[in-house]
Amino acid sequence: MRALRPGATELTQAQRTAWLRLLRTENVGPVTFRQLLNRFGSAEAAINALPGLIRRTGTNPRITTQMEAEDELAGLQRFGARLVATGEAAYPALLNFIAAAPPLLTMAGGESLDWSRTVGVVGARNASSAGIKMTRTLAQGLGAGGYTVVSGLARGIDTSAHQASLATGTIAVLAGGFDKIYPDENIPLAHEILDNGGALLTEMPLGWEPRARDFPRRNRLVSGLSLGVVVVEAAKRSGSLITARLALEQNRDVFAVPGSPLDPRAEGGNALIQQGAKLITCAADIMETLGSADPARTALFDPDWEPEFGADPLALPPPSNDDKSRLLSSLSTTPVEVDEIVRQTGLGVSAIQMLLLELDLGGQIEWSSGQLVALRYN
Repeated sequence: MRALRPGATELTQAQRTAWLRLLRTENVGPVTFRQLLNRFGSAEAAINALPGLIRRTGTNPRITTQMEAEDELAGLQRFGARLVATGEAAYPALLNFIAAAPPLLTMAGGESLDWSRTVGVVGARNASSAGIKMTRTLAQGLGAGGYTVVSGLARGIDTSAHQASLATGTIAVLAGGFDKIYPDENIPLAHEILDNGGALLTEMPLGWEPRARDFPRRNRLVSGLSLGVVVVEAAKRSGSLITARLALEQNRDVFAVPGSPLDPRAEGGNALIQQGAKLITCAADIMETLGSADPARTALFDPDWEPEFGADPLALPPPSNDDKSRLLSSLSTTPVEVDEIVRQTGLGVSAIQMLLLELDLGGQIEWSSGQLVALRYN
């Protein structure tokens, strides 16, 4: 969205409401939102075009109403939160360099934090006493070194990381809405974070109860907000390893604390070290790497990327059923690049655009890493 780069004019209230309406519309995620905004020039124009697009899908995704958007904005004010759009001054700059960055974030607090010097700290929910102690040591050391600690407000390692960095600055990323903090036992901690100048943020709407699939989505923001991610304890298959994988995809540094081979909670971290993550034993190890790293390392993803499509899709005749069948036969639950779909199907880019928009609005596909598309797995 080239018109909304950092330092650009803030959205008006009418624009913010329209952005919220478009983003909260069923089956419109960050990638589809960006395509619609780039195609039609504004959220208002995209909303007006949606009924015509939806009629072609054979489904009936619900478009968020003006009143619903205004109610959410009013609800956020009651929570002391604000809605920040990509490109606005308050939008975390590091998120501009991840794929499928949220067009809108709900944020509270954090006005005095340093969002450019950030480290994610994640790990096991059932953390050991040694893991808890190590997390506190790392978080306190990072805070003393001028870094803001980012984590996901989960039990165990996340909780310890936030508690240890309350005085120096911490950011908690939520998997649900502001009124659905999970777990309940960390609601007091969320208030402490705000009382101490830290920040809470989420991309989910008010009233959203976090589901299992929402935690990896949250994890991409934990890593995306961070220059590097530290894994303290993690089992072989865990959300912390998902965060580490996402960090690598986002061109972030990954660090891991070694542990006993006899402790299942150390298997994930030890495996990361075997695969090239930096072994660390203190906060100085992390700061030494981040301090000497190339500042351009966060720019792996081009925030101006958009699919290379042609004419206005509404000005084109609807693709035929044969075209749709050819596209669907080229897709699977394994993500693939749009360029590869064009090569496999022989369809024009404008036809591909129209079909992908239809399938996306119909809830049949999903985007991963921002530029890869796959059939939605149900």
